[in-house]
Amino acid sequence: MNAIINYFETIPSSHRGLILASGIAFFWLIENAKPFVKFEYNKWKHAAINIFFTITTIIVNFCLAFLLLKAANYTTLNKFGLLQLLPNINIYLYTIVGLLLLDLTGAYLPHLVQHKIKALWRFHLIHHTDTFIDTTSANRHHPGESVIRFLFTTLGVLIIGAPIWLIFLYQTLSVVATQFTHANISLPKKIDAILSYFIVSPDMHKIHHHYKLPYTDSNYGNIFSVWDRLFGTFLYMNREKVVYGIDTHMQPIENNRLLNLLIIPFQKLRTPNQE
Repeated sequence: MNAIINYFETIPSSHRGLILASGIAFFWLIENAKPFVKFEYNKWKHAAINIFFTITTIIVNFCLAFLLLKAANYTTLNKFGLLQLLPNINIYLYTIVGLLLLDLTGAYLPHLVQHKIKALWRFHLIHHTDTFIDTTSANRHHPGESVIRFLFTTLGVLIIGAPIWLIFLYQTLSVVATQFTHANISLPKKIDAILSYFIVSPDMHKIHHHYKLPYTDSNYGNIFSVWDRLFGTFLYMNREKVVYGIDTHMQPIENNRLLNLLIIPFQKLRTPNQE
């Protein structure tokens, strides 16, 4: 465990980039070989749009990284945050508790808030406009949302009192998990159902990308599924009935053109339909 802690305390940016790129390549190959949905689309054009947003997310995170480092250092030096209140426990248990709490405060709750507050939904909406969900969709975030998500993450770090190695470990797991849950693949239904009691499974997240309410406002989990089940935001539907996208922006000119995706947050907000 000490080797893992030491590695993630000083993980090079190049390694983090390699993990992201390797994950996309790995799931890209799998979904090409055996896709869940045989989309009629230009996969490279679709990927180019999503990779643009991936790059802007990387740039935002790089420019604001000093805030995360300062927050982590502050909590460590001042014994501030929930993890600092724990008794001296086994490092493996400490890691699991830390990852769960980071998932709650830095991912689940911010995700839910972005769906409930209209000003934030304007930016998060771009992620939901994708009608061809595949592994490249994982980081389809408007630059404005990337800033919002980063600030929430930093706040979560302060609340939890997480050391930097735990933050980087969580972010690495998060990258792979989101690529997995967005990939255009399907597991045997029983295996997927069993997985969904512990982690967010592909079928569980497919439902979140259904184009109509109430399914869009469900299954907010990032890595762990416990928070959706605990807070009553878990919903189920047959994966064959899922229609990707968001009902307010179902036209290709709205959801598959980069310029329009960039300006959607500044357009008049449309009212979604209730299924």
